[in-house]
Amino acid sequence: MSGAGKSTLGVLLAKALGMDYVDTDIVIQQDEGRLLQEIIDHDGLEKFMEVEEKVVSELQLENCIISTGGSVIYSEKAMHALKQNGLIIYLHVPYEEIQRRLTNITTRGIVIKKGNSLKDVYEERVPLYKKYGDQTIDCSNKDIEHCVSEIIENIREFD
Repeated sequence: MSGAGKSTLGVLLAKALGMDYVDTDIVIQQDEGRLLQEIIDHDGLEKFMEVEEKVVSELQLENCIISTGGSVIYSEKAMHALKQNGLIIYLHVPYEEIQRRLTNITTRGIVIKKGNSLKDVYEERVPLYKKYGDQTIDCSNKDIEHCVSEIIENIREFD
């Protein structure tokens, strides 16, 4: 979910494990030559999600931590591509904390269907995050370092 800490945790995790790091939102922006919100505003949600699916599905990465946009969960194709070569970790953060972290949802490039609220998006996505996640890390009221340590511990148990 947007605001869960994927990008921040991803960078720290990659450093701690000596791995590469890729943020798919940045890859999309570089490929498209514009911000996520500009793609959504000018081309619409469907087109944005097509671009996201294509970018994520075509990634050819090894020994890499990948942070995705929260909306990639809507693409079965992208999720299967990610699962094929790696471990998917769902960072669980309660809605109230997400709401507090996201100060301006109109500029972040968040996929929100017209008429839906952030709460609607959260409630729609959580079951999908649980479905595709190989592991769930509860990041509620924990500092970043604690979450990174917990992920490393879980990855080692998974191997």
